[in-house]
Amino acid sequence: MSWLSAEAEEKACSRQRNQVKVNEYKENQNVVHVSLRPEQTTVLGKTAKVYLAPFSLTNYKLGQFKCPKSLLEKNSNDAVMCKKFKKTQLKKTCKKKLIPKMKAISSKAESTLQKSSLDIHAESNKLEHKNSSDAVICNVDMESSDEDTTPGLDDFSGLSPYERKRLKNISENANFFASLQLSESAARLREMIKKRQPPKSKRKKPKKRENEIGCRRSMRLLKVDPSGVSLPATPTQPTLEEDENPLLPPGPLEMIPENQDDNNELFKEFLQTWGKMNKTSLKNTEKGLFSIKSYKANLNGMVISEDAVHKVTNGSIFSVALHPSETRTLVAAGAKSGQIGLWDLTQQRKEDGAYVFYPHSQPVSCLYFSPANPAHLLSLSYDGTLRCGDFSRAIFEEVYRNERSGFSSFDFLTEDASTLLVGHWDGNMSLVDRRTPGTSFEKLIRSSLRKIRTVHVHPVHRQYFMTAGLRDIHIYDVRHLKLRGSQPLISLTEHTKSIASAYFSPVTGNRVVTTCADCKLRVFDSSCISSQIPLLTTIRHNTITGRWLTRFQAVWDPKQEDCILVGSMAHPRRVEIFHETGKRVHSFLGECLASVCSINVMHPTRYILAGGNSSGKLHVFMN
Repeated sequence: MSWLSAEAEEKACSRQRNQVKVNEYKENQNVVHVSLRPEQTTVLGKTAKVYLAPFSLTNYKLGQFKCPKSLLEKNSNDAVMCKKFKKTQLKKTCKKKLIPKMKAISSKAESTLQKSSLDIHAESNKLEHKNSSDAVICNVDMESSDEDTTPGLDDFSGLSPYERKRLKNISENANFFASLQLSESAARLREMIKKRQPPKSKRKKPKKRENEIGCRRSMRLLKVDPSGVSLPATPTQPTLEEDENPLLPPGPLEMIPENQDDNNELFKEFLQTWGKMNKTSLKNTEKGLFSIKSYKANLNGMVISEDAVHKVTNGSIFSVALHPSETRTLVAAGAKSGQIGLWDLTQQRKEDGAYVFYPHSQPVSCLYFSPANPAHLLSLSYDGTLRCGDFSRAIFEEVYRNERSGFSSFDFLTEDASTLLVGHWDGNMSLVDRRTPGTSFEKLIRSSLRKIRTVHVHPVHRQYFMTAGLRDIHIYDVRHLKLRGSQPLISLTEHTKSIASAYFSPVTGNRVVTTCADCKLRVFDSSCISSQIPLLTTIRHNTITGRWLTRFQAVWDPKQEDCILVGSMAHPRRVEIFHETGKRVHSFLGECLASVCSINVMHPTRYILAGGNSSGKLHVFMN
């Protein structure tokens, strides 16, 4: 009987081992089926040691069943969950299969069960070294069947393995971030920042005083004397310009010099000398052009000395005129302050030959000696007056007056100087006839220009005249002028910036020279006045004089009408002459020329050059 009982026990143990292997095979099949990656195996470099401990099944309790620990157990959560799963399966198997037969098993069966339990734990040790993904899938799948060990997963029983794995990862990530305690660290940092910030101190605003002045101001503008007492209200006064330069009364003005009060005899001799000039017949005879070589030779002989430099006016010189006398040298200069200075260079002492007059109250922009009577000097000013200085009568006669708009330039329409053409700053033009005794006849014409800077009449065909505006140059025919809306015959629109002047050549009028603020001198062909006047030459020349210097105005040499005279900004200071082709012909230099001569003029028959600067000085070059 003992042999039979031992054989029965051996068969029961074999069935138990087979059943456990079948269950493990099914479990492995499920794991492989659910796993998304191929199974990875880990080969251990060391052999695990297994310690056997005898136990008795007769005194066995389910809660006291413990398996030996593996020496290579890891600390990962997945391995621990797999261990729990194996222990649970082993408990269930022992409870169902082994408990009814425990009392009949002998000591031999007990040893056999110990070996089987060791095999189970060896296999569980192998599962511990699988990848984390397979371990997590195994954990989720097997824990769903055990309600006692993993509570809270019953809600995931209806989800797919992938969803259970995803929820597992979410929970693990949440636990990981919770373990970092980021919210507590942020709260501590905020508390530290709040502690470090100093308390904001509210600045007390100063109390406003009742009589406090907001900013520092001039006591004169506040109408307060130095002691702080307010001054009585004064009536409105005219502007500074009107106060300093009041308009002169209409009518003739006596020719009284401002700088020669004591030398009345010298001034009388001066008037008598220039008063006799009206008896001398000075006819402009047409002469042929000199060759450039002979012209250069004559220019080289012109020099300047200390005796040929003198201050004749106060302030900038806006206009210069040379008397056409062949025997005497008289230079006239119009200043910004309204002065007219006359300088006779034939005197032994230059101080005795200079006289200053005040026929105008604002800048004198244009000066001409009358072509019919050289004893008459006509002057035009911004103040809206045109006067004629008569040396024989020692008066400044008023030729034309218009206080509504200032005058900019004028020219003679006829050779006898009886008819004048006057340009206004507001773009209007006036035809003035001096033949009416007592007063002059005026005809106001509105042009298409907004502003007129210079007016010049054709020297041969005097029915044509030219006006220089802001950026356009117009050529008109006097016979077709209208009171309103007079249209020009030709318009020159090649200029890109402000125009300073435009003049016909003095003898034939076949050329036109213009001065523009774009640093260019332009020469046009006006030999045939038609619908177009072609541009011949463009000369590069610095015309940027700035705010404190008078603007350059390029003019023709009356003796050589193909040559242009213009001031220069170059160092050392000079006055230059260009040919109409653009070539530089000559430069007037000298130690006595130390400033910029903006306004220059040449004598009509002699080799004399007079230039005026912005301090009221005249510089004269002569043979």
